[in-house]
Amino acid sequence: MTSFATLPDLILEPLVRAALTEDLGQYGDITTRAVIPVRTRYAAKINARENGVVSGMQIAAIAFRLVDPLLTVNIRRTDGSVCRKGDTLMEIEGSAASILSAERVALNFAGRLSGISTLTRSFVNQTHGTNTRITCTRKTTPGLRVVEKQAVLHGGGYNHRSGLSDAILIKDNHIAAAGGIAAALNAARQVASHMVRVEIEVDTLDQLDEVLATAGADVVLLDNMDTASLRNAVERVDGKLVTEASGNMTLERIPEVAATGVDYISSGALTHSAHTLDLGLDF
Repeated sequence: MTSFATLPDLILEPLVRAALTEDLGQYGDITTRAVIPVRTRYAAKINARENGVVSGMQIAAIAFRLVDPLLTVNIRRTDGSVCRKGDTLMEIEGSAASILSAERVALNFAGRLSGISTLTRSFVNQTHGTNTRITCTRKTTPGLRVVEKQAVLHGGGYNHRSGLSDAILIKDNHIAAAGGIAAALNAARQVASHMVRVEIEVDTLDQLDEVLATAGADVVLLDNMDTASLRNAVERVDGKLVTEASGNMTLERIPEVAATGVDYISSGALTHSAHTLDLGLDF
């Protein structure tokens, strides 16, 4: 099992606090307050109801601790580990009311993020025998990008830029507005720091040839090309640029695309179309 560095709790706490505030509303958990005696204590477990790759345990633990710092939380399956149906991922002990009040937020995060890491692992497994890496995109849930991209890492994938300020990515509309590929690349290099990489999107091999003839790009995004064109593009680049294939990257297509020799395959589906892993909290 790979060991992953965790994000600082102070980055995650605002996300969890907002979710808890949304769920608890103005009056708190009125069902639990009405039904559960104040001093009732319980031991609960978060159990996997299907196979997958775990993510979101850190953020689920924060949810329980924010509701009640006196709860004892024991993570049994760390983020990035494989789980099987029936496995216990987390144990929580303490006030029954506190556990019940945090339950849904904890499960929402853990199920969503575990779904992303599970789908990512499926994509990564399809690249076996190649050097191609799977990477996510900016097609994330608004406000949750940091944790969804972390979930991609837990699944064995890699992160693309986190936002518009991380790197320069010149897409088709930028090229049109700038006056062409050469104009866009020249302008980008005039302002790019030595710490900022420049990537440019191309749709055709003719556009790729223009990029190769113009200095300025570090990475070329081969967008919506068929497999034969991708193979041709990799041959033309010949290691001079990092290559990224994107567009219509289904799970079934990944092996043939990886076999072309591209360095990266990016897919928005990792975050926008992942199935939520079925997890449950049991007393």
